[in-house]
Formats: sequence, structure tokens, C-alpha cells
Amino acid sequence: MTSDTDLSPDTSDELPEPPMEGPGLFGDPAPAAPAVAAPAPPVALSAGSPVSGPDQPSQPYRVLARKYRPQDFNDLIGQEALVRTLRNAFAQNRVAHAFMLTGVRGVGKTTTARIIARALNCIGPDGKGGPTADPCGVCPECRAILADRHPDVMELDAASNNSVDNVREIREAVRFRPSQGRFKVYILDEVHMLSGAAFNALLKTLEEPPPQVKFLFATTEIRKVPATILSRCQRFDLKRVPQETLRRHFAGIAEKEGAAIEPEALAMIARAADGSVRDGLSLLDQAIAMPTEGEGVSADQVRDMLGLADRALVMDLMEAAMRGDLPATLAAMDRAHERGADPGVVLADMAELTHTLTRFRAVPALRNDPSVPEADRVRGGALAETLTIPVLGRAWQVLLRGINEVADSPDRRAAAEMVLIRLAHLAEMPTPGEIVRRLSGAQGGAQPVAGSQGSGAQGSASPARGAAGPASGTLVGAVGTASIGGPAGGGLRAVAGGAPVAAEVAPAMPPETEAAPAPVPATFREVVALASGRKPMLHAHLVHSVHLVRFDARPEGGRIELRTRPDAPRDLAGQLTALLQETTGARWTVSLSNAPGEPTIAEQSREAKAARLEVAGTHPLVLAVMQAFPGAQIREVRDAALDAYGLPPPDLSMALANDGEPVEEDETGYLPGDDAGPGFAPDDAEPAGMDRP
Repeated sequence: MTSDTDLSPDTSDELPEPPMEGPGLFGDPAPAAPAVAAPAPPVALSAGSPVSGPDQPSQPYRVLARKYRPQDFNDLIGQEALVRTLRNAFAQNRVAHAFMLTGVRGVGKTTTARIIARALNCIGPDGKGGPTADPCGVCPECRAILADRHPDVMELDAASNNSVDNVREIREAVRFRPSQGRFKVYILDEVHMLSGAAFNALLKTLEEPPPQVKFLFATTEIRKVPATILSRCQRFDLKRVPQETLRRHFAGIAEKEGAAIEPEALAMIARAADGSVRDGLSLLDQAIAMPTEGEGVSADQVRDMLGLADRALVMDLMEAAMRGDLPATLAAMDRAHERGADPGVVLADMAELTHTLTRFRAVPALRNDPSVPEADRVRGGALAETLTIPVLGRAWQVLLRGINEVADSPDRRAAAEMVLIRLAHLAEMPTPGEIVRRLSGAQGGAQPVAGSQGSGAQGSASPARGAAGPASGTLVGAVGTASIGGPAGGGLRAVAGGAPVAAEVAPAMPPETEAAPAPVPATFREVVALASGRKPMLHAHLVHSVHLVRFDARPEGGRIELRTRPDAPRDLAGQLTALLQETTGARWTVSLSNAPGEPTIAEQSREAKAARLEVAGTHPLVLAVMQAFPGAQIREVRDAALDAYGLPPPDLSMALANDGEPVEEDETGYLPGDDAGPGFAPDDAEPAGMDRP
């Protein structure tokens, strides 16, 4: 007795074929039911005609997206890397246990998963074949999978089966061997819709599945899939199908359907598909049904169906706007409105044309690209010659912002006209680069501030703008309300009425000289002062978190040893070394030490402040004031001889007496002051005004 999964050639019992009722998922027609009586003579039918008769039920119409769904890897278009990798994997017997197929809609994710399922279970016409990249399509396994009736190929929608219970059912089912085919294949479409708990429940099974189980995942939101799932799968990113490939594909399908359609109409459909084969086939299906019987599909019909503006009309709009011709621009917009074109679509088409013109300007060889429509290559190439990259970039920004404004505006037509008026107005104004060149005298002499195009085209825009300009019609954009160029008097001036403005040549600025290096600091406090204003965070750490252990300064550099507190950054020594190298130009060595060192500058400042307050509180004059004003407090003692950190200069601690011997500090921390320095009055001084009644 043999197992129901034994597919060896010597198996005597043949598996019963599943009933083939109705059309399959891949678009293959269902076989006719066996007739009891003698079959009627065949009737010749045209392609796409419904099949009907007394002995055969009529078949419902199948859309082109289902009818021409690829059945093997040879039918897949635009996914050469995927096809090549999978073919080599089958040839080398290196087929993974899990695949992740990602991409935009309609590029073949689910179709690829079904083809892989057939390739894994195909047994060939003779029933002796193994896994192959070219499934036969006639064996019982292939036919059952094509009809979606194979018991071992299960396709699930993760959007409606996204709970832990659904994943638990899969985990229980994978333990059993396939009932009919060679492999159990689970196809999970839109797998990103699984819940977080469901993903976690699938991890172990996905990492080590039984040898007879394969998982095929498809998703359009790959970023929503956890990384733990992605690391257990072979990932294939299906790219958008190019427009030229789509156009050829649609032309072949139209020929098979017996439909006549203009090449320009096919190009519009391919462009509107945006790389999606399914979207394009749906549009093609709709376009074929538009004309009456016996007529072909024209470009005008497809344009009306898609709600697109005429390409020539879009070109007229762009040319008029780039000339600054407001009457012609608004007239072209009126024609587009009369034809029923949506204002947002018109601006979107103008943005697309701007992108095409920018590519023509940047890479002139693209004008000979056969995939670009002839109108764009001829008129667009001529228009691109008259524009510059900065002007096109500015137009791109205006159109992008205008598309959003039209979408949010209650009056879409008015918003679109305002965007076009703004675009035409900006087309006359010079770019920032032109203004800089004129101010710097690069063009020599005084020049009027003119637009990027000729004055003849600009003259027609003067009445629309309402400027009382000269008869020549030269328009000048107001650059500012004051002169530009500094106090020297050169620059541009805004003049009311649109009169020509002369640009005076600004005097050339002297070249900036590199700042001289700072002198080598003689004390650590001078090193800390260098960081003030340059590196605020480093300065704060040097003041509050650093204990100086050793400081040795030399003209060619120096050495500093520090002990840092735990809150100091780890790279403090490197930051300080770089600062000293940058400011002094000398080479310094900054190292860290475990020696205690002296107190931080902040601690020294607090101690010095406390000492000054204590000394001031014992002075007779201060005591007299405190007695005269009970409750008075000493808030601060100011000393002009102190530095920014409230500490005396370091050389004061070793001040020399008249005989050249160093004078030691007294118990209060102060040295005897001379008559020139600030200080308190002598102890025997009379209180000024304190003895008055």
C-alpha cells in the first residue's frame, strides 16, 4: 500500500483529478462539460466573443487583467532580475523555504507566488518530473493549482486572517505531510496586515519549517513587516514596469483582442498606469469598450477618459508662462477648462513637463529618446533651449506648491489661475545667480533688470499686470525697497511704475584675511577663556568638571594634565587639544590623570567670593553701615582687578615687595594693596557722614 504523498514513477494508483468547474484564477477557460448527445459542429468565434450554445453554458466576460495573467516566468514582464534568480535557484536545487515579494500594486507579486507554487509541485506531462522553473501546465498538479483547487496550495488574505488564531491553525497544519502534492505552499497576500502577536507566533515555524512546507509572502508595505520576519525570508523587490515595456505589452494584447488603438493612446495608458500592469490593463479594457463597433480607439477618446489635458495645450501653457505672457496663459487655461480638464491635473501635467524640460536641459541626448513623445521632443527641446536650470527649478517649486494649494482651495480654477499668474510673474524676474553676477560686475556696466526672456514677450504682459511702464514694455521686478550693495551706493533700486532700473557696479570687497593665531596662553584660566564663545559646552565643562593637575606652557606648545569628573565628556581631552591647535597654531598635549589636582575654577570662584564677603563684613565702614541700616546684607563685592571668573590674576599671588622679596598672603587671602589699586579704606579712616545727627 502506498502513501497518498508517494509520487514515485512506480505508483500504480493514479490520483483523481479535481473537478474543473468554472474559469481558473489564471484566466484559462474552463473545459466544456461532457455532452451526452453528439457534439454540435464548432462555430468560429472572434477573439473575446462569449461562448454560447445549447450544449455549453455561456461564459461570463473576464477582464483583461485576469485573462492575460502570466502563467509562467516567460510571461512576466519587467522583472528580469527576479526571473533570473528563481530560474537559477530551481536549476541548482537551492529554492528557499520562504519568499518575501514586495512592490507596488499590479507588478506581479501574487502571480509570481502562484507560479512558484506550480513550479514546486509540477510533475511533468509523464508524471515523473521534479521541481522546475518551467511548469508544464498540463499535469494534474498544475491544472489543480491553476483552478485554485489544489488541497496543498493555500492562498490566504492576511487582512482578514490576521489574528493569532489564524497563525495557530497554520502551525498545526504544517505538521502534516502534503495530501496530494510534493510541497505544502502557503501564500499570504498583504502580509503586513498581520498583527504583532500573529507575527511573533509565526517566527519559530518560519525559521525552521518542515521540509515539505514553503511560505510565499506578498506585501505592498514592506516597512510594516518586522525585521525578524524579513531576516527569515528571501526578499525580492519587484520594480515598476517601464512605460515602453507596458506600451508594447498593451499593443500585443490589443492585437489579440482585435482592437485598433492609436499608438499615442497606448502611450497615454502606459503613462497613466504608473508602472502597474494591472492598472494599465484595466484602463485598456475600458478604452477598448469606448468606441462603437468597427471603430478604433483614438488618442482624444483616451484623453477624455483619463481626464487629461491636451499635451499641446499644456505645452502652450508652459510657453506662455515662461514668456511672462499673462493674456495667453489665462486664455490657454480657459481652453483647458472648456475641455473639462481638471485644474489640478493641468498643473500636474505642467510639473511633469517641467521635469522633462529640465532633463532635456541637463542631458541634451535625451531629446533623441524614442520613448519620449514626439511633441515633447520637438517643441519641448526648443523650449528647453531658451530656459536655464535655475528658472526651471523655480518653476518646479511654484507648481509643486500650487498643486497642494489647488487641492485645498474651495475654487480650484481660481487657485490654478493664481498659480499660473505667479509663475508668469516670476519668469520675468532674474534668478539669484543673475543678481549676484550683476552686483559683482561680472557682466560689466549698468544693465537693466530684465526677465529671462526677450522684452517683446514681456511687453504683452504689462497691461495684465497694470504697471504704468514705458512704451517699450520692459518690465522690471522690484528687488527691494532700499539699495542693495552696501553704503557705497551701488546696487539695484526698486522704482515704482516699472521703469527701467540701472544696476550700478558695486565696489569689490577686499579679500578676507585669515585671522592671526592667538598668543600661547600662560595659565590654565587663559586656556579656559579661549573656549568661551567658541565652544560653549566645552567651556562649561572646563569651568565646572575639570581639576588642573599640571600646566606647562612653552612657545611651541605645552602640556596639560587634568582630572575630570564623571559628568565630563569622554572626549574632553580631544576637544581641548583640537581647540588649542586651532586657536594658537601650536601643538599641545592634553592628558588625563588620577591625581587630585587643584579645585575646579567654579570652586575657586565660590571660595574667593566667600572670602571677599567675609573680609568686607569685618571692615569698619561696612560694620557702620550695617549698624545704621539693620537687616542690610552684603550681596556682592566688586573688584575691577578680578578676571571673568571672579579670581585675581595669577601673578598677584606672588607680587614682589619693594625689596624684591615675595610677599605672602595674609589669613584673609589678600595681599597689601598699593595706592593705585582699588581696595577698602584703611582701618583708621573716619566714617564719612556716619556721625552726623
